[in-house]
Amino acid sequence: MSAMGQSRPMTPQQYVQQKAVASGSSFYYAFLFLPAPRRAAIAAFYAFCREVDDVVDEVSDPGVARTKLAWWQAEVAKAYAGQPTHPVMLALMPLAADYGIEQRHLQAVIDGCQMDLEQTRYLDFAGLKGYCHLVAGIVGEVAARIFGQTDPRTTEYAHTLGLAFQLTNIIRDVGEDAMLGRIYLPVSELQQFDVKAHEILKRQYSDRFTALMRFQAERAHRLYDEAFALLPDADRRAQKPGLMMANIYRTLLREIEHENFQVLHQRIRLTPLRKFWLAWKVQALGRMS
Repeated sequence: MSAMGQSRPMTPQQYVQQKAVASGSSFYYAFLFLPAPRRAAIAAFYAFCREVDDVVDEVSDPGVARTKLAWWQAEVAKAYAGQPTHPVMLALMPLAADYGIEQRHLQAVIDGCQMDLEQTRYLDFAGLKGYCHLVAGIVGEVAARIFGQTDPRTTEYAHTLGLAFQLTNIIRDVGEDAMLGRIYLPVSELQQFDVKAHEILKRQYSDRFTALMRFQAERAHRLYDEAFALLPDADRRAQKPGLMMANIYRTLLREIEHENFQVLHQRIRLTPLRKFWLAWKVQALGRMS
């Protein structure tokens, strides 16, 4: 082992790569098949999303979290003015212009994370959609550009797929989010199925809860189908990484359905090997599961 003083600091590129690998996210499996420059861009962008997301998830004091997000807003503005300081921005900025990653995209992601500090419930699906637009639709839009979008219609596909991903996450994380005091399921839909917030907080399963979750899952499935229908043929090949992620996420959704929505006391996952296999099938065979 080298002495502490002799260890070499990580480069920004190593930092973002490590962030992407450590997350174990489905994003990572989609990166693997990209050419190196696009892989570098998506890793840097993904690491940025992780950094700001972690502020909300890992900082228990809302005041401290707000201060950190304000720091990120200033850092993004400085980076686009030619003065990045954080490793993530140092890795991202040389690639931003090549892939059409604009300051408004990054600021929108921060705005979405800020919503998590200010809002823990959504009255209806329209309100939830506004949140998903920032934390998932914009992410999909940037990812589509990095993957090699050529048709402007692909942006609508990316936003729709991003919404499907976010709804899948919300279904998977109902129990975990409730422990953090957040219930993303719209209040109007809880009422529609007569599910009380305290039942979710106490991890109480019921036929009403299962019916509510089935309703959520059916909407997510409709959005996956809608997204695939929106993807222009000209961009189908370039957008393969997004389709890999869709294959992984939709398989996860089916797994949750198969487990009868037992999401209050656990997080249902796919193994890394299964995620890799689902990604590889799209890459090699052009086939969704």
